Amino acid sequence: MTLIHPTSIIDKNATIGEGSNIWHWTHISEGARIGKNCNIGQNVYVGNNVKIGDDVKIQNNVSIFEGVEIHNYVFCGPSVVFTNVVNPRAHVSRKNEYKKTIVEEGVTLGANTTIICGINISTFAFIGAGSLVTKNVKSFSLMIGLPAKQIGWMSRDGKKLKLPIT
Repeated sequence: MTLIHPTSIIDKNATIGEGSNIWHWTHISEGARIGKNCNIGQNVYVGNNVKIGDDVKIQNNVSIFEGVEIHNYVFCGPSVVFTNVVNPRAHVSRKNEYKKTIVEEGVTLGANTTIICGINISTFAFIGAGSLVTKNVKSFSLMIGLPAKQIGWMSRDGKKLKLPIT
């Protein structure tokens, strides 16, 4: 059963998969696709044509702008922010310059992480809270910092591995 809180706004042509929950004051924009069994927290913004896979957990206050694609089993911690333009200016329209950002299966994005547009975060990567991701991220890598740097490797189950960084 799908739950959509009455304070949420779901635009036309947005689709929400069976078993998903959309909580308070969330806006799902036109053409967005939310998969099955997702949990979208309160005060989340999902932009036009954003694609979100199955079994994704998006915590409160996350902004996912047009151009972002999130695959299955991704966790977005509270207040994660995605960008979609490299060089925004209020007086210059750059809607034709949106960059595609892909978050692959099983990725964890810690609270207050910012993802700069145009990158790929590969499977089961783990981004620590408060990090700024400015470049592509390898599968299973553990990234932290401003800008985020790889400090290790994570297992599929989210445990730090004792392997050398290569």
